[in-house]
Amino acid sequence: MITQPSSRLPLFALATGYRLVLASASPRRRLFLSEWGLPFELARPDGAEPLPAPGENPDAYTRRAATAKAHAVAAGLPGASATGKVRPHDRAIILAADTVVTVDGDILGKPDDSPHALDMLHRLSGRGHEVISAVCLLLPPQADNAPMDATESFAGAEELVFSDVSRVFFHPWPENVLRAYVETGEPRDKAGAYAIQGQGAFLVDRIEGSWSTVVGLPVTQLARLLLDRGFMLPCSSHRSF
Repeated sequence: MITQPSSRLPLFALATGYRLVLASASPRRRLFLSEWGLPFELARPDGAEPLPAPGENPDAYTRRAATAKAHAVAAGLPGASATGKVRPHDRAIILAADTVVTVDGDILGKPDDSPHALDMLHRLSGRGHEVISAVCLLLPPQADNAPMDATESFAGAEELVFSDVSRVFFHPWPENVLRAYVETGEPRDKAGAYAIQGQGAFLVDRIEGSWSTVVGLPVTQLARLLLDRGFMLPCSSHRSF
């Protein structure tokens, strides 16, 4: 499915000859790209997300999970054969991301149920924790805009992986407030059992770092990388203001 940008004047445009594939089901990540003015295709990764290995560093795990999502989508993109070959018109830039909440070195994923969500919120209440968002970009293996030929595959794509960390501090909320939030259902599919961009915004006292990282996509680093590599261009008309 191709998602159209917002009705505002576009801020950025993809370079000629490329298409952007977002390997995510996150509405907020879709919104970030739409607000930039970029058309993109949605391709949700197949299969379960990888689990953290015992003792795995949270940042390393987040990068690994984002990379696994990108490759899962690459293997199933329309135009790919069973061997991973792509048709000549396929010049896909695949963007995948993963976000985790970590406290005391532990990774807090999505809660299993409401009691589990409440336990997570109790653990975070009145203290600080870290939110890590990692991005994996699979870039076409050629540096120019020449079409891919039949000998190339997604396995030859250039892989760029980066991450960003923000520190989030919760106000010390009482039990009845945390229960009321859990009962809204919002924590059900959220890492750490809260959504700073939703009803859970009230939980947060302050942030040290990037708000977009907490939401799930480090947009400053992503924009800089795409612009520096020439895959994205500013839409300036050079008109006088």
